[in-house]
Amino acid sequence: MVLTFTILDGRQHDREGFTCGVTALDDYLRQRAGQHQRDGIATTHVLIDNEQPAHILGYCTLAAAQLYLDELRENDRKRLPAYPVPAIRVGRLAVSQSEKGKGYGQLLLGHAVNVALSVRQSMGVRVLVVDAKDSMVAAFYEGFGFRRTVSEALTLYLPISAA
Repeated sequence: MVLTFTILDGRQHDREGFTCGVTALDDYLRQRAGQHQRDGIATTHVLIDNEQPAHILGYCTLAAAQLYLDELRENDRKRLPAYPVPAIRVGRLAVSQSEKGKGYGQLLLGHAVNVALSVRQSMGVRVLVVDAKDSMVAAFYEGFGFRRTVSEALTLYLPISAA
C-alpha cells in the first residue's frame, strides 16, 4: 500500500463510490468539486492507494482566502500590515467511512499544511483557515494547533511559518 495525494480527476477517481457519512461533503465531491476546480474556485486533493487509484480514501479542498487582521489573536498580529491577511482555506475535509480511524484525516490536514508552505515560497500566505461545522470538528483542528478567531468561534486559523 502506497498512499498518494493527487488532484481530483473525474475521469479517474470514483466520486460516486465515496461516502463519508456527511451528505453535504459527499454531494460536494460528486456534484461540485470538478466544476469548482475548472472554474478556479478551489482545488480538490484526493488521498488514494496507488494499488486502487480510482478509490478515494479521503479528500480536502483548498482555496485562496483572507482573514481580516482583527480576526487574529493579538500575538499573531505583530509585525503585520493593517490589511487583510493572505490565507489558504481548507473548504472541506472528509475521510471515507470505510477508512475512518486510520489517521487519514491527519494526513489530509498535513497535506494542506504542506501545500500552504509550498505556496508560501512563491506568494504571500500567512495562515491556513478553516470553518468548522461544529465544536467537535473545531476540537479536531485545535488538536493540531489551530486557533479560534476573535469573533467567529467556529472559524479557526493556523499560522504558516517558513521557519
